Amino acid sequence: MEHEDPAEAFLGPRARRLRVVELLQLAAGSGLAAYAVWALLLQPGFRGVPLRLQVPYVGASARQVEHVLLLLRGRPGKTVDLGSGDGRIVLAAHRCGLRPAVGYELNPWLVRLARLHAWRAGCAGRVHYYRQDLWKVSLKDCYNVSVFLAPSVLPLLEDKLRAELPPGARVVAGRFPLPTWQPVAVAGEGQDCVWAYDIPGAGFAVSSSGVPSKATPGLGSPPVPGTPTIQAGWTQ
Repeated sequence: MEHEDPAEAFLGPRARRLRVVELLQLAAGSGLAAYAVWALLLQPGFRGVPLRLQVPYVGASARQVEHVLLLLRGRPGKTVDLGSGDGRIVLAAHRCGLRPAVGYELNPWLVRLARLHAWRAGCAGRVHYYRQDLWKVSLKDCYNVSVFLAPSVLPLLEDKLRAELPPGARVVAGRFPLPTWQPVAVAGEGQDCVWAYDIPGAGFAVSSSGVPSKATPGLGSPPVPGTPTIQAGWTQ
């Protein structure tokens, strides 16, 4: 039968205590690092914004971006991403022909990052990112709108979209559907699912200058191939 070394028996509890202390220090350091990232990169965009309207930044996945473009494919008019983050959806929209493509983001660091991505992609000056509160952006000339926002703000967003968007506009929501509107098309599944909603009323045609104009009533957006289509509009 082997006998435990007295020195090891003495150091055992002490070593265990040291490991616990080291783990606590590591956790505290990680917490401070996370707070520093939030304070320096994310918190600046929330200053002056009521808590109930704050939306944390989570970048869209490649599949989510792909599905957004699928539901907006071939549509004319101004395309905007509300809460554009690092600008990936706006840049992808421009590349697939949705122009002009504009992003609105309140966080100055993310706006700079988006502009850097555009510059690296050779699209500087052709896509536009503005540091602006999405709740103060006018949507009266926007025909294609992308939103990836938290469920807590979506009821308020519905009111803004209903009040400002022109007839024939399309809204594509990612991660969470609009709570009371009925989608006209859905793409993807699970976390990659996105929903498309059309604003009722006359559709629009594109003039020779590329500016959308009112078209014959009843003409809406064409259905998206390969996606289920159900009744358009919203419930009251």
